[in-house]
Amino acid sequence: MTDQDETGEAITILLVEDDAPTCWRLQDALTKAGYEVRTAGTLGEARSGLAAGAPRVLLTDLRLPDGHGVELIRETRQRFPNTEIMVISALGDEESVISAITVGATGYLLKDAFPTDIATTVRDLVAGHSPISASIARFIVRRTQNSAEPPPGPALNTAKLTPREIDILWGIAKGFSYAEIAGHLGLSRQTVPGHIKNIYRKLEVHTRSEAVFEAVQQGLIKL
Repeated sequence: MTDQDETGEAITILLVEDDAPTCWRLQDALTKAGYEVRTAGTLGEARSGLAAGAPRVLLTDLRLPDGHGVELIRETRQRFPNTEIMVISALGDEESVISAITVGATGYLLKDAFPTDIATTVRDLVAGHSPISASIARFIVRRTQNSAEPPPGPALNTAKLTPREIDILWGIAKGFSYAEIAGHLGLSRQTVPGHIKNIYRKLEVHTRSEAVFEAVQQGLIKL
């Protein structure tokens, strides 16, 4: 089976991992599944890889020999907003997780809880899901529940969120793909990205994870 994007072309992946055995194992599994995989072992190599063109998916470790993966995630999100970004790391501390999600990661997997089928995980990521290790998901929920009441500030434009956009936010929070959200709400698959684009603009966010985080913070939805 060959994984393809919506244009029928092979899905391209930039895999950034400095541990050679781990990199080889992931590359082998993804290539056999039909993905077009480029690899990098350092932040510098990853930047060179991005210069060659936007990958559909960026899979990156955080602790790289010449820098931090958060820098790479931020740069990729700014340059290539349509690239799906997933962290694969041994780092599960608060600073690492929140930093990666805040700057643009849409998935976060810990290496000690790594799925056996990485190809399926990447397929889910491209389909609109946000693969997150269970311990990370619990950590994010706890952080949200323990967050202090935000100080008064400029009012967000949430008053302009429509009931339909709130419904779609729920779908995003539950990890549904665009197609699944469309199916549940009786919409066409093509209309969902437009609603999500409006949600991002109104909440002033750039990723699904940020949208869910901001929606919970603003009391628009509860997890």
